[in-house]
Amino acid sequence: MTQYKEQLGTTLDRLAETIDVRKGAAPESSYTASLLTGGAQKCAKKFGEESFEFALAAVTGDKQHIAEEAADVLYHFMVLLSASGVSTDKVSKILAHREGMSGHEEKSSRT
Repeated sequence: MTQYKEQLGTTLDRLAETIDVRKGAAPESSYTASLLTGGAQKCAKKFGEESFEFALAAVTGDKQHIAEEAADVLYHFMVLLSASGVSTDKVSKILAHREGMSGHEEKSSRT
C-alpha cells in the first residue's frame, strides 16, 4: 500500500492562498479573517502564544502533540506574514540566498 506523502512547501502554498481568500471574509465566519481584522498586533500576539505552546510540547516527547502545535505555529506564522504585508515569496528568496551559508556567516553578514 502506497502512502501519500504531503510536501510541506505545497501545503504552505495552499495555506497562503487560503489566507489570501479569507482576507475578504466576514470575521464572524472565518477565524483567519477575525485574526487579520485585528491587524499585525493581534496576529503577533496569537503567533507568540502558539510558539510558546509549541516549545512546551517539544519537551514532552509526544510527537503527535509536537506536530499539532507545529502546525498551529506555521498557520499563525503565515497569517502574521499576511497581516504584515510580507509575501511568502520574499521569505523564500531570503532563505534561498542563505542556503549553503553557515549560521555564523549569515549572522555576521547582517551587521
